[in-house]
Amino acid sequence: MSWLRAIKETARSGLKIEQRRLEPLVALRGAIGLALVVGVSLAVFGPVVAASSAFGAFQAAIATFQRSWRPRPVLALVSGASLAVSTFLGYLTGSHTALFVVLLALWTFGAGLAWAAGPTGGIIATSNVAIMLVTVTLPTSVGGAAVHAAMIAVGGVVQAGLIVLFPVRRWGAQRDALADALAAEADYARRLRHDPVAHFDPEPLMTARNAAAVTPRQARRRPAELHGARGVAERIRPVLASLADPALGVPEEGDERSRVRELLGAAGVVLDAAARAIRHGDPVQLPAPALSLLKTPDTGVILAGPPRRAADRLTALLADVLETAEGAGTGDRSATEDAGLPHRPRPTLLRLIPVVLTAIRGELRRGSPILRHAVRVSAVASVGYLIGTTLPLGHGYWAPMAAVMAMRPEFSQTYSRSVARLCGTIVGVAVATGLVEATHPGAVLSAALAVVCAWLMYLLMRTGYVVGQVCVSAYVVFLLGMAGDDWSQTVPERVVLTLAGGVLAMVSYAAFPAWETPRLRGRLADWLVSDGRYAAAVVDQYADPSARDLEAVRTALIATRQARVDWQTALATAQHEPVRNRGLSRAAAGETQLALAQLGRVAMVLEAHLPERAARPVPAAAQLADALRKATEKGAKAVRERRVPEWDAVREVLVQWDAEEAEERADGVERSDPLLRNGAEQLLQALEEFSRGLRAGP
Repeated sequence: MSWLRAIKETARSGLKIEQRRLEPLVALRGAIGLALVVGVSLAVFGPVVAASSAFGAFQAAIATFQRSWRPRPVLALVSGASLAVSTFLGYLTGSHTALFVVLLALWTFGAGLAWAAGPTGGIIATSNVAIMLVTVTLPTSVGGAAVHAAMIAVGGVVQAGLIVLFPVRRWGAQRDALADALAAEADYARRLRHDPVAHFDPEPLMTARNAAAVTPRQARRRPAELHGARGVAERIRPVLASLADPALGVPEEGDERSRVRELLGAAGVVLDAAARAIRHGDPVQLPAPALSLLKTPDTGVILAGPPRRAADRLTALLADVLETAEGAGTGDRSATEDAGLPHRPRPTLLRLIPVVLTAIRGELRRGSPILRHAVRVSAVASVGYLIGTTLPLGHGYWAPMAAVMAMRPEFSQTYSRSVARLCGTIVGVAVATGLVEATHPGAVLSAALAVVCAWLMYLLMRTGYVVGQVCVSAYVVFLLGMAGDDWSQTVPERVVLTLAGGVLAMVSYAAFPAWETPRLRGRLADWLVSDGRYAAAVVDQYADPSARDLEAVRTALIATRQARVDWQTALATAQHEPVRNRGLSRAAAGETQLALAQLGRVAMVLEAHLPERAARPVPAAAQLADALRKATEKGAKAVRERRVPEWDAVREVLVQWDAEEAEERADGVERSDPLLRNGAEQLLQALEEFSRGLRAGP
């Protein structure tokens, strides 16, 4: 993709406005917290302290809107406390330009590394740096700086207290994640009616898994309908796939296929009903025809063999889902929870510190996108601040603040946010200026207008970044006007310096990029290895059913899901990068990901029909599992070295397997599992399709 086209597409993305579900009560709660902090600070300390404290309450409320599964009060407290520390250190060094630039460089470098802990940590740390650049310009002494920092921290405490006193849709994020996973499986069931080998995107299940991790305190307070349902939902997916797959015995047309389509449709209805009930905390409203279809004895007459077992298992699992959605829990708790634990543990805030430090340490390596982002944002903030203070415009912090807020570890987000920030700033400043000219507000009216802008920001922030920037620009103008800033200077300076900051951010990424395109082959190789290990772990269970290790299968499944999500994220990012193809064309990427998805689907179907512990062992399965592990590891190395993998080792195992079966049949012995042998052939076909897909490149 050319640079011109890349900039055009990212600009369009940054200016995009989407229709999203609004949360007016949550927005109102954040605005009320901000109004309380500003009102008290204005009455007790005056407009200057009120302005700095308002930034603390404002940022604490924004932190609670981030996608995180931690309690919202914790996010507000962390945001307020970290911003207070940032601001106090900034006040101490603000009068010495050289010392402040050093502090700014170190602080922004740390904020850039905070992205290693996840988007929420990165956004909070970045926002702290941006707000510090504004608050340190407010006049004060060292003692006054302590008061400013304390009031900023109080803003976080007030927002946290309001969340505790007036909770809005408690556990709402976890409910949405679980409901989205069930709804995705309902859609999957309906798609299987028309495409029996349709693929399923595991991202909703991964999100639900992350949401299910709770601290011990959260586990005691979690609603009953959030217990165990995710584990059941994950076990439904392979059952749906095995029921629909024609390779397991149901022909593509006829009475059996008609009954399978009816069962899949009923499963979609049940899963949708459960999703709605869990999302809103209401009783399940299930149409009677769907329930009667699942319970009818006709299914056992029409279907036989693996399809009948899958139908029976599906009925039992859907009954568990309905029972859980009603808040009664599941009867098979040990199978629905991870690793036999009562809940997925999430470390508390203090125990999270070493986890975050470990993640940051892991990014301190050459070629790390997070490290490159930290270097970029640190250099841009320092250069932007020096440029802003050198120019005879005043208010030089606008340039580094705009750059820091726009910059992200990815190219497309950095460029789209830079464009959106400039456009949002122009509109926001224009609207704020018009209101000022019309009303000539004093300190109290300016504070009220700032609170209104903050409420609009909280309400509309999910509809698009450019909309949020309109509100934020007006908010900052009103707030600094309350503190005595000169209107005639603020308007032109902010527009010009915001443009300078956006240009700095865009130039920095072009000069010191972290392109995802060259790493696509590595991501693809990682997915291939994880898929091979998952398939091998499943096949291993057939080799010796008495020694069944479901935890190994579960671990491999989670790893391959994560590898698939990482690949999809990388591919989506690379599509907008102005980088020449590095050996993996779009055609090759599309073909290979379809082949790997098929490889994982076949392994998942085999997992749905794992033998009981008393079943007869299949010695050839152990050889196949070993061949799959070694072949996919060698294949991944070939992908990274721009070669096409070969699968002779897997093919030889299947040939030897057939020969041994022929000898056993001649002796009157039938030892192999037909479903496993058929699945093994499909695994080899998927691997060969993967190699053919790589050859689709130029």
